[in-house]
Amino acid sequence: FLFDKFADTAHSGEIGTKKKVKRLLSFQRYFHASRLLRGIVPQASLHLLDEDYLGQARHMLSKVGMWNFDIFLFDRLTNGNSLVTLLCHLFNVHGLIHHFQLDMVKLHRFLVMVQEDYHNQNPYHNAVHAADVTQAMHCYLKEPKLASYLTPLDIMLGLLAAAAHDVDHPGVNQPFLIKTKHHLASLYQNTSVLENHHWRSTVGMLRESRLLAHLSKEITQDIEQQLGSLILSTDINRQDEFLDRFRAHLANEDLSLTDADHRHFMLQIALKCADICNPCRVWELSKQWSERVCEEFYRQGDLERKFGLEISPLCNQQKDSIPNIQVGFINYIAEPLFLEWSRFTGQTPLSEKMLSHLRKNRAKWRGLIHKHCSKDNDHLLPVTDQEGKEDQKISEGGAL
Repeated sequence: FLFDKFADTAHSGEIGTKKKVKRLLSFQRYFHASRLLRGIVPQASLHLLDEDYLGQARHMLSKVGMWNFDIFLFDRLTNGNSLVTLLCHLFNVHGLIHHFQLDMVKLHRFLVMVQEDYHNQNPYHNAVHAADVTQAMHCYLKEPKLASYLTPLDIMLGLLAAAAHDVDHPGVNQPFLIKTKHHLASLYQNTSVLENHHWRSTVGMLRESRLLAHLSKEITQDIEQQLGSLILSTDINRQDEFLDRFRAHLANEDLSLTDADHRHFMLQIALKCADICNPCRVWELSKQWSERVCEEFYRQGDLERKFGLEISPLCNQQKDSIPNIQVGFINYIAEPLFLEWSRFTGQTPLSEKMLSHLRKNRAKWRGLIHKHCSKDNDHLLPVTDQEGKEDQKISEGGAL
């Protein structure tokens, strides 16, 4: 397949000769295995940290429910282990270890597997993004409208889905996998290709770690299916489907959170919000995420240009500027969802803060567009026209 040409050339010779040890679906875990086969011992997943760093990390965890939580700083303080450290803490805070009688060794093993299955070379879809989404999900689970109805199972599902929702992401989007005839596109019939892969990979790691082996088969199957439903809801191509359904529930005032199906739907909405909450963070964090996601888009565009493929929407660095992409994303994807989330939660401090950050960040991006336009009026369209074109691109191509 054409996609194989994009693999790291250092490993390309091994792919043909060591297929037997390659995980059926994984991009990343094969490379861990191949290093072991060559006798190269990988770095330990967790390292001993200086006591000052550990102390600062512990202090940060005491404020993990605050919206200005700096996941980039936390990742540095934990030596790149933000996802594992955060999840262990949240499972403890929410009483999940005791409630489900989880083995701490197995839990840690599973979380390390998840963290290592993210691709650190991805600017955006990496373990730090997963940790950021998980921290946001924790904040949403605490919203009063939701918190009083959630069961321990709901909370565990929400946190696990957030942590694993992009596991083994290759750093390119679904249209890229389809047009390069990647085997995952064929396997999942060009439908929610990446999301299906994230889900199936998560199920594989749950089973391999035996984290839930002490629970009944009926319960574990239910957990696996609900995780799938949550992770599949993050497909950006299904945004309108979920938003329309959410609006209908709010208009009809028929959400009953004593009903398990309605709670599950709200977990889906919460995960969708957590996944795209970057524009709702403080500018210093939001800007970093914006630059990272656009860098990943541009890398895909560079690959497409290199191999003579049509460059995907938002992926042409010469035409698609970061400010224009972000304003389009906020207008078309983020703001409509967060307005409905605010209707659901009521005007809580968190919802008000998120919408305030979102509007301020959009104003900053628009200011950068105006500044650029004033320097080069011939190069860019007028702001309103350009935003409209970015909205259309996001609609057609899927932003994340």
